Amino acid sequence: MTQIKHVSFLILGAGWTSTFLIPLLVKEDIAYAATSTTGRSGTIKFEYDPADPDPNLDQYKDLPNAHTVLITFPLKGHGQSTRLTTLYNTTHPHAAPNYIQLGSTGIFQIPEQPVWVTRHSNYDKENDRAIAEDELLSLGGCVLNLSGLWGGVRQASHLVKRVAKTKAQLKEKKTLHMVHGQDVARGIVAVHRKFTSGERWMLTDMFVYDWWSLVIGWGENGVGSREGDADGPQVEWVRELMVEERVRALPRSIEQLGRAYDTREFWSTFDIAPVRARI
Repeated sequence: MTQIKHVSFLILGAGWTSTFLIPLLVKEDIAYAATSTTGRSGTIKFEYDPADPDPNLDQYKDLPNAHTVLITFPLKGHGQSTRLTTLYNTTHPHAAPNYIQLGSTGIFQIPEQPVWVTRHSNYDKENDRAIAEDELLSLGGCVLNLSGLWGGVRQASHLVKRVAKTKAQLKEKKTLHMVHGQDVARGIVAVHRKFTSGERWMLTDMFVYDWWSLVIGWGENGVGSREGDADGPQVEWVRELMVEERVRALPRSIEQLGRAYDTREFWSTFDIAPVRARI
């Protein structure tokens, strides 16, 4: 494989996100390179080992200079963000890239959180991923905390069997926040073009989903509404729970659900809107 010297966009870890991101980069004529641990499908073989006391600098030198470096795999705890960026910057002294780290909105799920949560809300600062993200932010990077991911091989409707095995389990299900891979890719490209140093963003499709509404529509096997009748005991459980909890209609109100993400600021800042909203 011919070594690429310079690209506009470097993806460290070509996984699920890249299946949406790479086609968009091609469409937008953004020169890119991507890595994987095996070097499959035209990617550059690269594996980050934060515990290696003597890192192999050659694999860093094999990476091209890039304007933006996207880190798709999780960095954890103190030192990992500094280590990765230092190794890349040292082996690419003329690159001076902008770093984007993908994270999860899960860090915002803490006790005593207000109903409406934004990127400015409190989060779990002791979370290993949050610690590494904060470190990257202090270095001038940008963090995109993503909600539940769907699209392609990931279909939210297939989660019903896992999250609602019993009526008691279903009773406790409240909100679900999602974002499609296509909108993740569009969000990443937007940040690439209008980089926001030191900023943490939350991404959802701007919907707050009620699990009960989804379950009664999908059924146990996730094929209801669009492909056939919703089936399974979960459908009846929702009806029973609505009577027991005095819920007159679905979806339940935000006050009943108790947690909602407000991600308007991201879409407004970058002047785009989700194109794959509504699961």
